[in-house]
Amino acid sequence: MKYLALDLGNRRIGLALGGEIGVPVVPVGYLVRKTLRQDIDKVLQAASERDVDGIVAGMPYSLSGEVGEQARLAEGFVRALMKQTKLPVHTVDERFTSVRAEEMLRESGRRPSEDRGEVDASAAVLILERFLSQGEDQR
Repeated sequence: MKYLALDLGNRRIGLALGGEIGVPVVPVGYLVRKTLRQDIDKVLQAASERDVDGIVAGMPYSLSGEVGEQARLAEGFVRALMKQTKLPVHTVDERFTSVRAEEMLRESGRRPSEDRGEVDASAAVLILERFLSQGEDQR
């Protein structure tokens, strides 16, 4: 199975690709958000171009695990996306992925503040890795 992962932000959607056995999850860029319809079209185009078997969206739950404003927005995006595709769309808790993505970029000598899109794509990698680590029986 090959998945396209989404880090759903207010300004950008970070993208990552992976899931095939023996192939690492990799960042594949980001999309600048416009309207819901345009964003969904761009996500589906990216999924089609990469011939994925499913989509994984990060859910930004609050620190306590509750559904806050950001998670409600993400849920709305996921519902709209599911109406437009036959691909399975999964969600996974994405708490702390952006913070960890920034840490990873700093550790590699890059400055996250200079390229927020790279942070979003790196967060999408962590989202997909978290999803894959859950195993088939947890999905």
